[in-house]
Amino acid sequence: MTTAQVVGAATPAWRGGFGRLWSAAVLSRFGDALRTAALPLLAVRLTDDPLAVAAVTACGYVPWLLFGLLGGAVADRVDQRRAMWAVDVARGLLVAAFALAVALGHASIPLLIALAFSLTALQTLFDNAATALLPSVVRPESLGSANARLMTGQQLAGGLLGGPLVPLLLTAGAFLPYAVDSLTYFLGAALVASLRTGSPAREPRPPGATLRADMGEGLRALWRDRALRATCGATLLCNIGMGALIATLVLHVTGWLHAGNAGYAAAMTAYSAGSIAGGFLAQRLAGRLGRVRALLLGGTVQTGALLLMGSVRELAALIAGMLLLGAMGMVWNVNQVTLMQQRAPAAMTGRISAAFRTASTAGAPFGALLGGAAARTLGLYTPALLTAALFAAAVLVLIPARSADVSKDEKRGGVTTGPAPA
Repeated sequence: MTTAQVVGAATPAWRGGFGRLWSAAVLSRFGDALRTAALPLLAVRLTDDPLAVAAVTACGYVPWLLFGLLGGAVADRVDQRRAMWAVDVARGLLVAAFALAVALGHASIPLLIALAFSLTALQTLFDNAATALLPSVVRPESLGSANARLMTGQQLAGGLLGGPLVPLLLTAGAFLPYAVDSLTYFLGAALVASLRTGSPAREPRPPGATLRADMGEGLRALWRDRALRATCGATLLCNIGMGALIATLVLHVTGWLHAGNAGYAAAMTAYSAGSIAGGFLAQRLAGRLGRVRALLLGGTVQTGALLLMGSVRELAALIAGMLLLGAMGMVWNVNQVTLMQQRAPAAMTGRISAAFRTASTAGAPFGALLGGAAARTLGLYTPALLTAALFAAAVLVLIPARSADVSKDEKRGGVTTGPAPA
């Protein structure tokens, strides 16, 4: 068996913009972790209906279905750096207003849903712009390592630092996690605005080119690439499962395991610790197996972790499962994003990213509601088992794409050179 050498193994330079982009992303993730961990706990205080709690998570995914393709088309047309800092300023203002509403005692499930929807609507532009901007900040051979460092730093700040801090902040005031989150948005906007790197060079658009036509081009380009098409389908199945799991995890911990807020924080911390470990493993596994085969391994291990979580009624089993889920989830995310960036033409990265994200995220709102319904009718442990079945199906969908790890030159000469170009 030959050893796969994956393009993107070089270490990215911190100068030239990557250091600031990394700092902005990590700082923003720290604030997001405070908000995302506090929102379910606030929702549980406001209602004991599993479907209502799940609806908060579901509405955080819906904007990807409505605006995801538009966000990618806009990201390929505008200065991506300016778009990112402008979105961060808008999100900071929104979360600051929500923190004030919580402090004044005006929190409600409809308000939580409105906040989740609005933040994700803005995120559709931010994420696609960030995905398209990164290849212009680092060298092509550093792209995989840059993604791994970026995602690992986000998990370190968000999980190991942000998540455990939430119970302490909540004891001082229910509004504090959201107030700190708004501050991180403003600081992140300042860091992105200070970048000297511009958007990648683009060819002049033909006369009469429309956003609708641009969105169609992104969808067609995604569909024509067999590896990306299969990876997108597999990620869709995983996101349906993760929507079900995330929307009901607080109920799994506090209702089925009776572990309380501390148990929920421990589970989230375990997930983040596993994700950090996965950040170090992602490139090594891709180097030995290839990116698609690394995805296959990640999905298989995650399936086993979910079966453990849904069948053993012990907090230790949940923590072990979350560790594995986080580690292999990071392996999946790093290699999936890098595969897409490597195979997409530079001028279309935003649109292909948007098509991929929109298609793969389409099932997450359905998954969140499905998880809430399963928890209500079949038991609070069933969303984990449902997610395991969906991850197993994702692995099967991805198997035909494993040939993307072998280039034409490799097939002729027996030397593994990494993914073939799109």
